[in-house]
Amino acid sequence: MWSLGDYQTFAAQLVWELGPVLVQAAGVRPGQRVLDIATGTGNAALRAAEAGASVVASDLTPEHFVAGHEVARDKGLALEWVEADAENLPFAGAAFDIVLSCLGAIFAPRHQRVADEMVRVCKQRGTIAMLNFTPEGLAAAFFEVFAPYMPPPRAGDLPPILWGSEDHVARLFGKRLALRTTRGSYVERARSPQAYVDFFKRTFGPVVAIYQSLADTPQLVAELDRAFLKFAENSNTSAPGEPAEYRYEYLLVIGEKL
Repeated sequence: MWSLGDYQTFAAQLVWELGPVLVQAAGVRPGQRVLDIATGTGNAALRAAEAGASVVASDLTPEHFVAGHEVARDKGLALEWVEADAENLPFAGAAFDIVLSCLGAIFAPRHQRVADEMVRVCKQRGTIAMLNFTPEGLAAAFFEVFAPYMPPPRAGDLPPILWGSEDHVARLFGKRLALRTTRGSYVERARSPQAYVDFFKRTFGPVVAIYQSLADTPQLVAELDRAFLKFAENSNTSAPGEPAEYRYEYLLVIGEKL
């Protein structure tokens, strides 16, 4: 589903500012070897390369790499792009100084496997850094809009929003990391609530996939349209007549491998 839509357009307009936040918080420096998990089109990976690191950008959806390559070429950056499952990374143990994930690895449903793999490929005294949506923030309400129209999760699968819970992250990593967490926020913008809905329907792969799955049931499409627009109208924090604004909370996780 992540190959549907136009992820680079989506990321560049709504979440591109978050890559530098994560890279700066992780302390990426020249000469370090960095892995970005679930990189998408390279939001964090490209910024790590700009900081002088040797970067591997990995994702389960290699279709994203075309846009990432174009951005890297335009900026004169060299990255290695590798198709990889966050739950089963194809890298040797202790291969990276820093392991990153910016709103990416959270979507792999088996959280403990992801945490274990991040720890495995990180060097001792290396850094694991994540930026994750919180359960208390707007992303939870966004996901709730679509939950009734999605297949039920498999046994053992967990929702992405749990990665934004300090307690959940602490349980996943246990005593293997010295953790520090902080909360922050960013704002997504669109011309109007309707434009926000339309943009997601056109560019964001999971939303595109859900609508495609409902194509033979027009009444469900109309029902989802109403629910999505209601969310966009109710969550808009801008003044009347101004472009729509949506403030999302995230948890910044920084861990040193012990």
